[in-house]
Amino acid sequence: MRHTLTLLLAVFIAPATLASPLPRPDHVVVVIEENRGYAEIMAPLNRNSYIHALARRGALFTESYGVTHPSQPNYLALFSGSTQGVVNDDCPQNLSGDNLAAALLSENLGFASYSEALPVTEDKQCISGAYRRKHNPAANWQSLPASVNRNFDEFARDFAKLPAVSFVIPDQNHDMHDGSFPVADAWLKTHIEPYLAWAYKHNSLLILTWDEDDYKGDNRIVTILAGPMVKAGTSGQRISHYNVLRTLLDFYGLPAPGASRDAEPIKGVWK
Repeated sequence: MRHTLTLLLAVFIAPATLASPLPRPDHVVVVIEENRGYAEIMAPLNRNSYIHALARRGALFTESYGVTHPSQPNYLALFSGSTQGVVNDDCPQNLSGDNLAAALLSENLGFASYSEALPVTEDKQCISGAYRRKHNPAANWQSLPASVNRNFDEFARDFAKLPAVSFVIPDQNHDMHDGSFPVADAWLKTHIEPYLAWAYKHNSLLILTWDEDDYKGDNRIVTILAGPMVKAGTSGQRISHYNVLRTLLDFYGLPAPGASRDAEPIKGVWK
């Protein structure tokens, strides 16, 4: 009888005991690239790139997907758990409702979106040089403090002063939208590697992802996580922008909006 009870307890308790809890990073930086499919980014000809080195250093998701086309609704999905009924890249969008920034700010955790080529912090225009507001979802919520919408020049001054979660939005020359893989790869190495090197010593995380593919496949994209809490390797779990959003919210015990409520947080890659 005692042996049977022990076995029953093992069946019901072991899965919970063995499950890896989500970490609580001090800072998370999410960098979003543009319009390239998994096969192109991870092609062997790119094996000497910074992105491939980052994939070997962190966790590479081999079954990560955008939720739709074109670009803008994917950014909205990652930010708010919904495409907000947006089916194009039209700007401006004036949106309301739950979102990642509002959830973080409600708990004094902080959020900022750092956009390259944004003329000045708090600017709400749709186009300026290589900047596009369609790639900067936080700019569409009038209920958010204007200060969450920042120029990328403010990003690298002191990483310890970053909010809990930051979006980094390269401009169209550096996010692979208009520029090449080598140009974007060099930009990431120059501008993001310093943060990652710091993150490994300060309980912080980098997420590199793409909004969508180039319409030539099934919207399979690259997503890479790197930081001291991440096990290096590959993961075949199927994820989308909703899973990434759910993970960001679960890090800090925040409620999940929209489709992220039914998405599983990312598992199996945490130390």
